[in-house]
Amino acid sequence: MVAAVQPLVFCPPASHARRPYPEEKESAVALTRQTMTDEQRKSVALEYLKAFDNGGVTSTGESILELFAPDAQVAFPKWGIANGREEIGRMFGEVGATLKSIRHDYANFNWIFSGSDLVVCEGTSYGEHRDGAWRAGVPEWGAGRWCDVFEIRDWQIHRCFIYLDPDYAGKDTARYPWLAGAAAAAAPAADAVPA
Repeated sequence: MVAAVQPLVFCPPASHARRPYPEEKESAVALTRQTMTDEQRKSVALEYLKAFDNGGVTSTGESILELFAPDAQVAFPKWGIANGREEIGRMFGEVGATLKSIRHDYANFNWIFSGSDLVVCEGTSYGEHRDGAWRAGVPEWGAGRWCDVFEIRDWQIHRCFIYLDPDYAGKDTARYPWLAGAAAAAAPAADAVPA
């Protein structure tokens, strides 16, 4: 027997979701209630990345935190895992305070769809950290390449694990022998006397 195909229906963001009737109990478990396509999940991930570039404000003027389920998890290198919107907000505030600007290169994203709630996005970025500017590929070993693994269902991000080099300005070279030489060669000689 073939299952009936449901028509696509626009589903509003969770902030506009129906409140439970008094006789209904809210579930503490994150159950899937709405079917989403890969393209719909991609649109949620893109909204998140664009909001990050826009100082944490979505295209509708809401906080980036509204894109996350109340019990969501976000992991960021050297910060750890943030649990829930409040802690995610603290993480974004602390990481964001080190950035003067950031822009993701949307045209060059690579998307991987799993056929489930998992979506992977690989991309590049550029901007200015408080310690200096960065651009993916400049230098080739520098910051700017990243990969995010999302779990998206019911029009909300339930999990976002971010994989990148948080040394945006490329200052952490002394601990890596292959970078220490490259950084020294790129820097002007400290004892050089101008002619």
